[in-house]
Amino acid sequence: MRITINQVREMKQKGEKITMLTAYDYATAKIVDEAGIPLILVGDSLGMVVLGYESTIPVTIEEMLHHTRAVVRGTKQAMIIGDMPFMTYHVSVEDALYNAGRFIQEGSAQAVKLEGGVTVAEKIRRIVECGIPLMGHIGLTPQSINQLGGYKVQGKTPEAAIRLIEDAKALEEAGAFAIVLETVPAQLAALITRSVSIPTIGIGAGIGCDGQVQVINDILGSFTDFIPKHAKQYAKLTDIIRNAVTEYHNEVKAGSFPTEKQSFFVDESVLAELTK
Repeated sequence: MRITINQVREMKQKGEKITMLTAYDYATAKIVDEAGIPLILVGDSLGMVVLGYESTIPVTIEEMLHHTRAVVRGTKQAMIIGDMPFMTYHVSVEDALYNAGRFIQEGSAQAVKLEGGVTVAEKIRRIVECGIPLMGHIGLTPQSINQLGGYKVQGKTPEAAIRLIEDAKALEEAGAFAIVLETVPAQLAALITRSVSIPTIGIGAGIGCDGQVQVINDILGSFTDFIPKHAKQYAKLTDIIRNAVTEYHNEVKAGSFPTEKQSFFVDESVLAELTK
């Protein structure tokens, strides 16, 4: 059985920290799932760390569904959350419902995530009413990066902090089962966490959240175009991969790979028949 939204809510009630990671492919998702991570987000961050876009904005729903299906195939226990990309829920409630449904029906995800608070509350309410679990996302919302003027900490003024608290409460009232708080001052994130009954999942929002999420490429050190302040590198896979590729290249050039261990052979009698 996969993790359910009820189990996620119970984690907050019990004071049990919640761990979430991104994954974008079968092999990585399999490892993350086997490690016991309860929530896996197929984030639109794949636009940058997998597809090489400058931001999340160019990511299409077809790309998201493609990667979501791969992650689902690699997992057995984690809840898989599909990230609704730019302009798939902004135009109308009908668009939001249709595209959220695609993640569940075509992508085989168990939940969806979208960005925004008060402004998207009605769309969230309708999605949830249709039986689709939904995770909210407030604070730094990457799909609004052009409007925000860059990747900046959100909620640093009293007015901005009040808006974030209102956004969180609107998400709770609309039926979201959890909220991602991104790049929010730690004290404000802790206050929001105490103000709502649903779990908060922080990314650059301090230790006071109910859980944490990170982009897996950041914590593994496999994406080095930039390293966010909120990320800790638990490995440096870029160096490991580069060294392995260089060693392979050198061995092929030197004629030392492949060896007999990596080769296949037939009986000498077969070769004799070929040379008659």
